[in-house]
Amino acid sequence: MKLKLLIVICILAMAGMACSFTVNLPTLETGKLEQVTVKEIIPTSGNPARVTIEMGAGRLDITGGSPDLVDGTIEFNIPGWKPEINRTGDNLDIIQTVNSRISFPEDKVINTWDLRMGTYPMDLIVKAGAYKGTLDLTGVPITNLEVNDGASQADILFNSPNPVAMNRLVYKTGASQVTLTGLANANTDEIIFEGGTGAYELDFSGTLQQELHVRITAGMSNVKLIFPEDMNVQVAMTGGLSNISPSGTWTIREGVYERTGTTPLIRVDVEMGMGNLQLELK
Repeated sequence: MKLKLLIVICILAMAGMACSFTVNLPTLETGKLEQVTVKEIIPTSGNPARVTIEMGAGRLDITGGSPDLVDGTIEFNIPGWKPEINRTGDNLDIIQTVNSRISFPEDKVINTWDLRMGTYPMDLIVKAGAYKGTLDLTGVPITNLEVNDGASQADILFNSPNPVAMNRLVYKTGASQVTLTGLANANTDEIIFEGGTGAYELDFSGTLQQELHVRITAGMSNVKLIFPEDMNVQVAMTGGLSNISPSGTWTIREGVYERTGTTPLIRVDVEMGMGNLQLELK
């Protein structure tokens, strides 16, 4: 009880401090709408490509279906936000430099990225600020995936099995609303998810081809884990004050929630601060 009271006092104190300070940031001026066309050919080396996409705040949509390594368009109306496209051998960088200490009216700013990935194996790295978007990676042969974003509202989809084995999937986010669907289709044996304060949903539907170890770290968050009914699962919870809400039938042994199924094992380690963990079956 004392710990809960101390937490409430700290939150109120921080809120009071936040109200006591005013930070005036320079305002960003919009300009004419510009467009950059992306069209990068497939490498000839036979080695996996390394594709890095780095953007500021805006809209980011990524799908498969490109006949090239990457194609698509980028539209923006902020002078100086033109992304740089650099290609060195098998490495492709699409980088947008944004001053994070500038404020701007959201309804006037356009920063829309619409990109398609091809069928050539690649390490995909996505770095973004406050953005909304969908990364539909269905059919894209990804050997490594790393996503690092800020206050995002994002959906990550694997609607069919990854055509190649993925070494590792890493997702790091802040105060976001993130949904990852079809994670069994990612075809990896390791997933690392790190969140701040937000709402996160990880759906492990799909075809699981090998044992999978998932490590989830989150702050004061709502985390929902969704598993198929026939999946072989172990979920271990550590950390602070959290509420665990399981649906369906689970066996609980020394704080570990288990279900016996017909698939390879998914072992999930969850470390949370104050928050809610929901275990759902479908």
